[in-house]
Amino acid sequence: MAQNWGGNIVFSTDRLHRPRTVEELQNLVASRPRLRALGTGHSFNRVADTTGDLVSMADLDGSIVIEAADRTVEVPAGARYGELAVELHKHGWALQNLGSLPHISVAGACATGTHGSGDTNRCLAAAVVGTEFVRGDGELVRLVHTDEDFPGAVISLGALGITTRVTLNIEPAYEAWQRVWVDAPMAAVTDQLDTIMSSGYSVSIFTSWARPDVIDQIWVKGRVGADVPDGRAWGAQPAEVAHHPILGERPDAATQQFGVPGPWHERLPHFRLEFTPSRGHEQQSEYLLPRHFGAAALQAVRSVELQPAIQVFEVRTVAADDMWLSPCHGRDTIAFHFTWTDDDALVQSVLPALEAALAPFDARPHWAKVFGIPAARVRNQYPDLEAFRALAARYDPGRRFGNQFLEDFVYG
Repeated sequence: MAQNWGGNIVFSTDRLHRPRTVEELQNLVASRPRLRALGTGHSFNRVADTTGDLVSMADLDGSIVIEAADRTVEVPAGARYGELAVELHKHGWALQNLGSLPHISVAGACATGTHGSGDTNRCLAAAVVGTEFVRGDGELVRLVHTDEDFPGAVISLGALGITTRVTLNIEPAYEAWQRVWVDAPMAAVTDQLDTIMSSGYSVSIFTSWARPDVIDQIWVKGRVGADVPDGRAWGAQPAEVAHHPILGERPDAATQQFGVPGPWHERLPHFRLEFTPSRGHEQQSEYLLPRHFGAAALQAVRSVELQPAIQVFEVRTVAADDMWLSPCHGRDTIAFHFTWTDDDALVQSVLPALEAALAPFDARPHWAKVFGIPAARVRNQYPDLEAFRALAARYDPGRRFGNQFLEDFVYG
């Protein structure tokens, strides 16, 4: 039976199609009453599920096309970020930002509001300036960033159609470095949270909560030429050995540390493309809050007993955007990410207390991860939801691409 990457979701259908041409996809869409796009399976809830047919874009014909004059790249929807990055770098180009995993598909990551980290870095979908998709009647649609519908068309949860290609902004290639600091006192991190999160181009805080008064690791990434912070100002110590985000795991899968300069795509992710990311067979939750709540919300998480469900907790920042269904819509954001043991009972035992602790901070859940926040509350967090519903009704009036997740959290 088909299941997601983490192993915690078994899809409601075994019917998986892998069209090779857009025409084949159009015929498939027109002939099926229900179907959903399936990326690399890095969703941890039923956002991609369907009782109809699943469609993978991994085999769809098409190449990566760089337009140097426009500083854009057109990408097949099924391409993984790691593969795109290698091709861009080979030709002297780069993306502004990457997620922690280079293994995720471009279209899938963009459709769900996935992000990297950095005060000035918006979510991955914000780099998109054009999208092409097959709508509910099988017709091919192309939208660009100047179109009125565009803010609702990229982070769309698959509700508008099956994406075939996306166009992204690019910039000249650059080099970056990464340093890891360890054992920072929790009190110092809370007091200096804004300073720490602003200390690099991309910053992540990791801890297992095994030591409530200590933050295990702080990963700081910067572009070559930028100032390198001294983590001892936060009470931390420089790492003497390479680290994996999860304590006790071998660091082989993690990207190069110790400040060694290297290509942007080999430093911005946490994991190397050639390795299995994280630990596998896990569940994930993530909550995105207004940035100014960071220190108070961190203390609130500290008050919740997360053991033994938690593997690692991560803090990142994301810049605001104007996309209708973006969890970062209209506000600079601090993101709290939880990697859990793949045990439904354990995860569900801690979620209510955790979400109650975060409720005062207007936490929006990541669309593709495990959460228990009531659907009505989630819907109320998106001021442009009615505009998105109208957009979805125009491109897919019969809800061919619908599923129970969309019925609950979007259509209401």
